[in-house]
Amino acid sequence: MKKILLIEDDAVLRENTAELLALSDFKVLVAPNGKIGVALALKEQPDIVVCDILMPELDGYGVLKSLAKNDEAKHIPFIFLSAKTERRDVRKGMDLGADDYITKPFSEEELVSAIKSRLAKAAILKDERNNIVTKEIAPEEEIQTLNDLKNFFDDNGEVFTYKKDAIIYKEGYNSNFIYLVLKGVVKCYKLDEKGKELITALYKEDDLFGYTSFTQNISYQETAKAIKELKLVGISKSELQNILTNNHTVALELLELLNENILGIKDQLLQMAYSSVNKKTAVTILKFAEKLNVKPKDPIKISRNDLASVAGIAPETLIRTISSFKKQGLIAIEGRNIKILDIQKLKNMY
Repeated sequence: MKKILLIEDDAVLRENTAELLALSDFKVLVAPNGKIGVALALKEQPDIVVCDILMPELDGYGVLKSLAKNDEAKHIPFIFLSAKTERRDVRKGMDLGADDYITKPFSEEELVSAIKSRLAKAAILKDERNNIVTKEIAPEEEIQTLNDLKNFFDDNGEVFTYKKDAIIYKEGYNSNFIYLVLKGVVKCYKLDEKGKELITALYKEDDLFGYTSFTQNISYQETAKAIKELKLVGISKSELQNILTNNHTVALELLELLNENILGIKDQLLQMAYSSVNKKTAVTILKFAEKLNVKPKDPIKISRNDLASVAGIAPETLIRTISSFKKQGLIAIEGRNIKILDIQKLKNMY
């Protein structure tokens, strides 16, 4: 039975949360403040700590810092449980090394799922630490494929969360990080001389983005923005450079990925230059549907300007075209959203 330490100063919430965790087959230890919580954690060595932030004696941030200084406690998974929902609060908690951040009010399923997930990850990392002690593994054997690299991002990268329409980085910013999308969709774009957005790429879950040069200090060449709620992990460019230097197979796979991206951009340019308006619009609607991971009958929540930018046509022309598609029964318009009704006919316009 896994042992959980719950640190919460609200007596009612502490009692209720402890009860639901006990019903989920966990052994639960409780502490009414951070100072008692730290002492209990060092004594009992729980499998995971669930901790409030705003508490007397010692707040949640102080608890995490204290445990991080102890060799025996620093690997214990740590989940913040707090009513503080501002992004800067979440970011501060994750920057200090928390494994997760759950905001109040929360559901039983949400809390139990987060705990089980972090316990599983901790078990895997513990096995890896034990393997390192018993067997020295060469870097080439650790990361051999692009999928291994993505797993490295997931296990070692810094976590970033963004709300819809938030800017991740702007054109001209120092390119410090390479990112992996865990959840959501990112659009990258440049601004023309009139300030109009020209979308250069869309990235969905499991896509890497943010790379400019791996050897030179070149700034970001485009702006990246969240077009739905977003969760990323990132590693520094220098760290990635070290990985690629020691793992040539991964470097080749990454080059292949870059080549595919370039071919995709060429196809998009050819489509913008030579395709009919109907074809451009159909291809773009389907492209957004793919990137947003929507089912055929689910609405696509994307602005008309973004659709027009990727298709390479004026917004007014796009509006006339989607109105025509609506009359043909290919799509439906629900407010500002588009729902695909006949995906095969849209594909036949290729």
